Amino acid sequence: MTSTVLADLPFMDAFATPGEAQWRAAVDKVLKGADFEKKLVGRTADGVRIEPLYEAAAEGGARPLRAEAGRWRVAARIDHPDTAEAARLALAELEGGADSLSLSFAGAPAARGFGLNATSVDALDATLDGVMLDLVRLRLDPAPGGRKHALLLADLVDKRGHAPSSLQIDFGMEPIGVLASSGSLAVPLPELGKRITETIGNLKARGFTGPFLAADGRTWHEAGATEAQELGAVLATAVTYLRLLEAQGIPLAEARDAISFTLVADADEFVTVAKLRAARLLWDRVQRACGLEPKPVFIHAETAWRSLTRRDPWVNLLRGTIAAFSAGVGGADSIGVQPFTAALGLPDGFARRIARNTQLILLEEANLWRVADPAAGAGGFEALTQALCEQGWRKFQDLEAESADGLTGIVGALANGHIQKGLARERDARAKAIATRREPITGTSEFPNLSEASVSVLAPPPPMPGNDATGAAITVEALPSIRLAEPFEALRASADIAQAAGERPKAFLATLGPIAGFTARSGFARNLFEAGGIAAPSGDGFAKAGATDLDALVAAFRASGAKLACLCGSDESYAAEAVAAAAALTAAGATVWLAGRPGEQEAALREAGVTNFIFAGCDAIAVLQDALAIAISPVSTSKG
Repeated sequence: MTSTVLADLPFMDAFATPGEAQWRAAVDKVLKGADFEKKLVGRTADGVRIEPLYEAAAEGGARPLRAEAGRWRVAARIDHPDTAEAARLALAELEGGADSLSLSFAGAPAARGFGLNATSVDALDATLDGVMLDLVRLRLDPAPGGRKHALLLADLVDKRGHAPSSLQIDFGMEPIGVLASSGSLAVPLPELGKRITETIGNLKARGFTGPFLAADGRTWHEAGATEAQELGAVLATAVTYLRLLEAQGIPLAEARDAISFTLVADADEFVTVAKLRAARLLWDRVQRACGLEPKPVFIHAETAWRSLTRRDPWVNLLRGTIAAFSAGVGGADSIGVQPFTAALGLPDGFARRIARNTQLILLEEANLWRVADPAAGAGGFEALTQALCEQGWRKFQDLEAESADGLTGIVGALANGHIQKGLARERDARAKAIATRREPITGTSEFPNLSEASVSVLAPPPPMPGNDATGAAITVEALPSIRLAEPFEALRASADIAQAAGERPKAFLATLGPIAGFTARSGFARNLFEAGGIAAPSGDGFAKAGATDLDALVAAFRASGAKLACLCGSDESYAAEAVAAAAALTAAGATVWLAGRPGEQEAALREAGVTNFIFAGCDAIAVLQDALAIAISPVSTSKG
């Protein structure tokens, strides 16, 4: 009977493809009247909508993304100040699978206060002792004195007798990025154009093919830039270099070929993929506007500095993996993964190996590079790419329209403070989202671990040198370099200092009613307090015959040695017992808080001694600052 039925049933009736209307109807049932937009539609920092469902892309298709077909390059940073140790680390990176080295000289922002101290050809030769320059790709991290470093590397190539045209070197000169990060530029723009043209001419005459200039997005990203702001700034920087070189008689096609891009790969997979794809489309548009037949730009991607954490740094492994995956899918030509301990100091060999292996697994085991454009045709990626193209182009045009003191474009926008103000607004908005934990940081603001094991680094972070603008031709307000976790890390550091001086700060969780009633809020309170380094152990409660034993509660508070007590319970237990419990704890000398919003009980609770309320969406930074001040304060005389 069954076989007869199936034999007569059309295929499309049995496996009909549901449409969006059917999907939406099913979703509405689950939402039960909740707002679809608020529940399921997200937005990027630029306001780009992230829909829960996209149709397949109607147009376009796979396109080769990389400037060099095939695998991306596995880049490793060499930044140890000691020449012998730098040489050892460089060989270890190459022997372990890296095929590109990023040389960070002292003073380079990416060196974080460390950096190579090679100031002569012999010193640089010793730093790269054993490195076969014709078998690896080299790139210089932008730094003050970038022209000097570029010529120093060229002199090393001459010393070793290599044919420069056979080498792959990105010389990484980025004077605009240096201006933005340091706040000063030694010479006026016309003179800058003349100097970089002379340097490029010197290098090309010796046989080097470049690229020579870098439009580096890291400067802007670390100062708080959104994806569109980073794209706009990188595009505006590259266009400024085109103008400077063209003004010196360099044909636009040659000027175009002299430029590479560096973009940041963050832990937001979809947006990172779309950003890299958008960068290529935007650069194609610039080239066409210049009357050039578009050529793919070489893009180096580096995982985000601002996403790294010092607390529970092992979580950085996850962030780095997602970012590297996204950069690979997005079509980066080379990728550098920040070692997971980079925020704690100079990474050791283990951290560098893990960073390197993150890419090797994606390349060798996941075979991610074998598909030219993995995101092609996916409605979500195509829509995000298009949206970022539009947003990035608007940001680019916005920068192009700026001027100050005869300076135009991105340099004018730096000189008149336009960029600084825009980035400050984004930093403030994101800082608020992090403080209220709407943007959680795993291992830092959410799920902190007070018992985390320490990790090793070769050296702790050195003090960052100040910027000397003496004699500078152009001065601007320098952009900061931030990590998003810093406010919470500062709280943890204060708690650690208190622990080193005696005992870790603590909060007593005054639980009301049975375990089932207080677990949700006690878990919330403990998570919040531990994000500030405050221990908040929770037990089985103090319920007795269905009610809270206040005598036992107060006795436990006294025994804990805490100064801060936080009431945790259900709405029902708050209504029945919170006022009495607050009064009893206040009489015992506690500063009393309550986990949850007070509602109609606020006046009564405050009269009973409750001084603060903690809840989802509160300013966790401000709350924890107050909590630490209470927990670390001298012992007061008991009121009981």
